[in-house]
Amino acid sequence: MKSFEYVEPKRILVTGGAGFLGSHVCERLLDEGNEVICADNLFTGRKRNIYHLIGNPRFEFIRHDITFPLFIEVDAIYNLACPASPIHYQKDPVQTTKTSVVGAVNMLGLAKRLGIPILQASTSEIYGDPEIHPQTEDYRGNVNTIGPRACYDEGKRCAETLFFDYYRQHDLEIKVVRIFNTYGPRMHPHDGRVISNFIIQALQDQDITIYGEGKQTRSFCYVDDMVEGFLRMMRSDAGFPGPVNIGNPGEFTILELAEKIIEMTGSKSSLVFRELPEDDPLRRKPDISLAREKLDWQPTVDLEKGLEQTIQYFRDLLSE
Repeated sequence: MKSFEYVEPKRILVTGGAGFLGSHVCERLLDEGNEVICADNLFTGRKRNIYHLIGNPRFEFIRHDITFPLFIEVDAIYNLACPASPIHYQKDPVQTTKTSVVGAVNMLGLAKRLGIPILQASTSEIYGDPEIHPQTEDYRGNVNTIGPRACYDEGKRCAETLFFDYYRQHDLEIKVVRIFNTYGPRMHPHDGRVISNFIIQALQDQDITIYGEGKQTRSFCYVDDMVEGFLRMMRSDAGFPGPVNIGNPGEFTILELAEKIIEMTGSKSSLVFRELPEDDPLRRKPDISLAREKLDWQPTVDLEKGLEQTIQYFRDLLSE
């Protein structure tokens, strides 16, 4: 008779778990048989993102702000808590910085006490308005430390500093991923991000707002690919803390994106142009050579396929 070895499911904390990215991470971890504790203060996260998980006996939601300590027993931490779009993180910039910095201290302290691995969701924004293209992990960035985006950019940079100091000083197992533009179902409809903005405007036949001349570029990664990158990073060799770029190297101008969304939605929208916001990066594209080498990861969902899913999500949302 074949012997059966019972494997205890891991208990995993996802901070910011009711947010766009966090809810997908929770879902994926549950699908793999883990127990998931979702901690979110619901500043930008939304309960509707996790409604479908509430009945799962392996899922637990805690309303909690990580600028305060959290006393809990878990086997791993995905630290995703922080407003990530300018319209949200600039609403309360002091709190944004505290979430990145004080929140990192609290979560690192928890990981240190428990002796468990912790993944930090960092950002391509730490590169600022880059002077090299595409951006590699060894590029130190071009960031305005006193501008309106600094609460997020510098907060995330300081969080990376804290993570690597805990790695060196306390031998803590850390994983740092730098997220590039990500999109997909469950994006906040009013987050001010370019894809959600354009889709909402196009579906309602409103003017599509383009800042500058629309020549600035972005690289858009579908959420399923991003989550796969997170999980591969968390499960990578303990001697590889990162940072590692996770994003799609396909590069599109904002004007190209607007035209594609108008075409795919059959919209009657017109394009209107506004002044470019301060410190808005003109080019953004990840070099993912390190992710390919260390994680055997690269995106698999092209922009058109990902947009189809995202457009349908917002179409359903607007019809409710």
